[in-house]
Amino acid sequence: MHIAIAGNIGSGKTTLTGLLAKHLKMEAHYENVEDNPYLLDFYEDMQRWSFNLQVYFLQNRFRQILEIRKKGKNVIQDRTIYEDAYIFAPNLYNMGLMTTRDYNNYLELFNLISEFVKPPDLLIYLRASVPVLVKQIQARNRGFEANIRLDYLKRLNDRYEEWIEQYDLGKLLIVDVDTCNFIEDEEALGEIINGIQAELFGLV
Repeated sequence: MHIAIAGNIGSGKTTLTGLLAKHLKMEAHYENVEDNPYLLDFYEDMQRWSFNLQVYFLQNRFRQILEIRKKGKNVIQDRTIYEDAYIFAPNLYNMGLMTTRDYNNYLELFNLISEFVKPPDLLIYLRASVPVLVKQIQARNRGFEANIRLDYLKRLNDRYEEWIEQYDLGKLLIVDVDTCNFIEDEEALGEIINGIQAELFGLV
């Protein structure tokens, strides 16, 4: 069983991954943030480092998917490979922060890799407004995120909504983070778990 959690920066993906892994007795696979060699440079100069960052994420997530497949365990994954290609890379391109040459090169690489990728059995999308994203980003206080622009978060949110509206790779569960405080409210977390069981097994 492969459950993946998608959502904008600060939506709570890592936290929910850990909580669900504990309650559902599944193995957690987290996004590699702390060891990312490009994140700090990217937030200081997006145009210079956008292509490097996206290629790093692409290869890192593909490696993660291969590890998940090799182990054959029930896993929960923090962020998907699709978000890189359908949200972050095109957003950078349309903002003029990635050249056409680099963007086309990136898409060719993603299309090649995607032939070897199996979609998750269930995708959980964490929908959150920009004010909530900002609040949670500030609360976790990662130094490299201090320079994230509000318009950047808003553009990402718009792209997430477009992607989710057309998502057809498997089962989908949408969680409204603005009203579902699963971090502090066990009942809210229970509602998410019930939703997962309903989507995967038809249980309520």
